[in-house]
Amino acid sequence: MCLLPAGAHAQEREEPGKPIAKVSIAGNLILMELDEGALGRETLFDLDRHTLRFTPAHEGYRVENLPLEWDPGLGQKITESQVALHNFSFPFSGMTWHAFTVGVTGSIRFGEPDIPPGSRMGPGPAPRDPGGVAIGRFDALREAAGNLVNTVPAICVFFKPRMSGDRYVKELADRVVVSWDVTEPFGNIQDFTWTKTVNRFQTVLHKDGAIEMSYDQLAAKDAIVGIYPLISPDAEKPVSSLSTTKHAPSAAHLDIQKLKLSVVGGVLLKATFETAGPVLPRGDPGVPGIAYRVYFYARAPGTESAGALAEADAVWTIRGFAPRNRADGGASRYFAFGEGVSRGVETSGNTISVQGILPSTLRGAKEIYVSADASAAGSQEPVSTVSASTVGLAGMHTPEVHLSSLKPEDGPFPVLYEAFYYYALPNPRDMSCTVIKSLGDKFDFLAYYSDFRVDNQEAGTPSNGPLGAVGGAVTGIGANQRGLESYCTPGRFQWGFVQPVYVGSNQMQERPPADAPVGTDRDITFYEQQLAEISADGKMPQYMYAMSQIAHEMGHRWAAFVSAKLGGETIPLGPVHWARGLEASVAFPYRRPTEASIMGGGAWQDNFDGTYTQFDDDYYVPATGWSYLDLYLMGLISAEEVPDFFILRNLVPAGKDANGHPIFKADRSKVTIQGVIAAEGPRLPGVDKSQREFNTGMVIVVQHGKKPSHELIERAEGIRKQWIDYFSITTGHRASMTANPR
Repeated sequence: MCLLPAGAHAQEREEPGKPIAKVSIAGNLILMELDEGALGRETLFDLDRHTLRFTPAHEGYRVENLPLEWDPGLGQKITESQVALHNFSFPFSGMTWHAFTVGVTGSIRFGEPDIPPGSRMGPGPAPRDPGGVAIGRFDALREAAGNLVNTVPAICVFFKPRMSGDRYVKELADRVVVSWDVTEPFGNIQDFTWTKTVNRFQTVLHKDGAIEMSYDQLAAKDAIVGIYPLISPDAEKPVSSLSTTKHAPSAAHLDIQKLKLSVVGGVLLKATFETAGPVLPRGDPGVPGIAYRVYFYARAPGTESAGALAEADAVWTIRGFAPRNRADGGASRYFAFGEGVSRGVETSGNTISVQGILPSTLRGAKEIYVSADASAAGSQEPVSTVSASTVGLAGMHTPEVHLSSLKPEDGPFPVLYEAFYYYALPNPRDMSCTVIKSLGDKFDFLAYYSDFRVDNQEAGTPSNGPLGAVGGAVTGIGANQRGLESYCTPGRFQWGFVQPVYVGSNQMQERPPADAPVGTDRDITFYEQQLAEISADGKMPQYMYAMSQIAHEMGHRWAAFVSAKLGGETIPLGPVHWARGLEASVAFPYRRPTEASIMGGGAWQDNFDGTYTQFDDDYYVPATGWSYLDLYLMGLISAEEVPDFFILRNLVPAGKDANGHPIFKADRSKVTIQGVIAAEGPRLPGVDKSQREFNTGMVIVVQHGKKPSHELIERAEGIRKQWIDYFSITTGHRASMTANPR
């Protein structure tokens, strides 16, 4: 899958984690019973067999919740997202439209489609939907629903990423009917079901601007439903201008002169920093690491700025970010994050601004307190500060509603939506602190499994951690130790899952069920016969999906961040995952004779005619072992033991061999481990002093007052045993893994 990109999704001044659960030991597993309220609440879809009618009114829509009205004549199945209207034009978002795009994932967009930053990260499922709206791969629906406000004119009928299936369109004289018959993703390591599910819904767009959404049958329970017209920029009204009260010597682009707050359309709060000099533009090498923050409080905070983050009810952060590796040429940019804030950041001259809906803890307030600061790269201390002042919010309202309870007399609403979602993701720093403070700093890795689902469209989990170690910080691997105190570790804890994996997901099951259909070469069912034939018991090995997940995520502790010098050029071998064209054959295969690294790359054969055959690809299914480069970065083999390898660039398909393996034309560049060392420095501690014994905490997580299910205990224990075996085999017995909670 992917490590979580800290620059885009975490605050520069992270609050240290805190215990959020009661911890006990259950056999060889760690049992974590969460505190009451630690997960928030889940809000699941409650409109099955109903129709919502949105009627245009002055400056918005009024809503009725009606019994199901379904048009069974679905019309023509479409294979392209673009739909042209011939009989009428549809009024929406202050314009009339003769065309729109229909996304397979349950939305309609007016205007050109786009893909947001972060939606194509990692080897997991990429967006396949050119129509409708899109969100980032790891975006929680609860937050993404608000982030869509004022980004694009759109209608979310039942927007759920990664769905697939059929769309139908029927145009009549005064309306157009758009219907979906789609399934949730199935069969893959990131899925929650092995077989197709039924999801049938439709919308009717009327000539007079009325909109109906109808829900015939829905297996899925999480999605975004809403109406998203754009808000006119003329609707912006200033509400406050706060001046800087504290300065330290700083660059002009960080020297805040004023923080200006305005309300846009009665829905959005806009925050604009005005600085003493021009704000650094996107692409400037000085952007990475700098930060601008707005703090929101329900009550007056203390006077010390050091307490701002701890006391704030919510924080909006603009942070400069550059890719972890040099593959993007250091193309720096700004990201905004925090509850309710839209991802987009605007810069113009001496200003930088963000906007979003008011954080949930402050909604309905007529008056709040706001402060702000800015900090330079590499420092946690503000260089300029705006002290907290009161800000009036009269006339501002939230676009988030409870659709099933709305009545025609409510509203009108200029923008409105409801997100249906599973439980919130626990903070990974809180989870590590919970374990370490209860049981001690005795774990190198932490893996979490649960009886409940969280608000993520994928069953798997990203990973992160402070890169602790036994015997001192590891260097020469392209990533540095950081933030030990945030994870409550004195120095040992290295890496862990970001969220718990759900017991009902595909990857927590021992094997696919007998009736699971054979999938593509990205699905474990594709390899079932091959794996069974080479197994001693004639069955697919246990927990193959789970091994792919845990090995790949824990592998991010060491890989894949390094570059290599080739002559006078420094080239990235990743970033994050080994490049597709990197020769990364496994030293000690896990199950199959020929494997590519669990961290990416490929098992390539040079045909010595300008073409190259790929015997195993860069996807991590089925589970594979580690390449020689991986083992060097892990400190398990010396530089002298790493054979020369190569990287292929400008890959062009050139057919297949007799066994169906793809062949490519490519430009080949030789890579040596000395080239890696020249770019990154030697791996330290070296092979003679590196850590060889590792321990993983296998944590089963339950809600407050709940007991773990039999399935959760049994499957977590099965994964624990396989992980120990996997690590021994794939390191050539040069290292060992335990999973001992004591």
